Amino acid sequence: MSNANQDQEEFWTTNAGPTWVTYEAPLDAFLAPVLDRVLALAKLKPGQSVLDIGCGTGESALAACQLVGPQGQVVAADISSTMVARAQERANGLPNVDIKLADAEDHPFEAAHFDHVISRFGVMFFAKSDAAFTNILHALKPGGQITCASWGQIPCNPWFTLPAAIAKAELGAPPKSDPDAPGPFALRDIDKTCAMLERAGFQHVTAVAEDMQFSLPGGAKGIAALSMHVGPAAGTIKHFTADRAAQTCIEAAMTKAFEEFDGAAIPAQINFYTAFKS
Repeated sequence: MSNANQDQEEFWTTNAGPTWVTYEAPLDAFLAPVLDRVLALAKLKPGQSVLDIGCGTGESALAACQLVGPQGQVVAADISSTMVARAQERANGLPNVDIKLADAEDHPFEAAHFDHVISRFGVMFFAKSDAAFTNILHALKPGGQITCASWGQIPCNPWFTLPAAIAKAELGAPPKSDPDAPGPFALRDIDKTCAMLERAGFQHVTAVAEDMQFSLPGGAKGIAALSMHVGPAAGTIKHFTADRAAQTCIEAAMTKAFEEFDGAAIPAQINFYTAFKS
């Protein structure tokens, strides 16, 4: 793993990783439309070899395994040992799924081995994205395809902006973060990301920003409860060590805000990228 990605490794192993393991079920349900769209664009076929970048707790790897079948192979990589351990647990007994603790930016994947690379929100965290995509290209067979998803423009994603504003109003402003640094919105600019993929050597690069909706069976209350543990409100609460009274106010305000959306279906803008190796 590169030294530049050590901060991400630590964050996803000791901070966000345990949280994602704890809230795996609602997170996978909430983000299911994104994975469904990645797989629809990828059009995986039985017998193919697939590399899953940023596999998290394994939902995407297991879904890919279903599509490539017993004659196919899925190699899934993540930098978080916490999340990899959970993914390995979920994939136990599947001989054609290999979950690796690996940084896709510099891991020596077998050259020209994979038919397809997929990623649901796993490609926005590289310290050196150009190097990472070059390394990923090296692992693809000629004619192989990458299909990945990232968050789109920040104002179009109220699951981030509303909790951030509500927590800030209650507690104050946390330290500012750079949206262009490794993180959820690092690949929000489609033109820049397509240019990056082309610099790495990919051909026939295409991208689309799609409007989607996310929901949970618990409606606005369920989404607010999840947002207390995942996302910017959770980060602000932790930064200020907010007491129970403040947390109750934040959760109530988020519930009210999410109720404003029709059916508590939260709109989102997601970028989907596809590209090929010549």
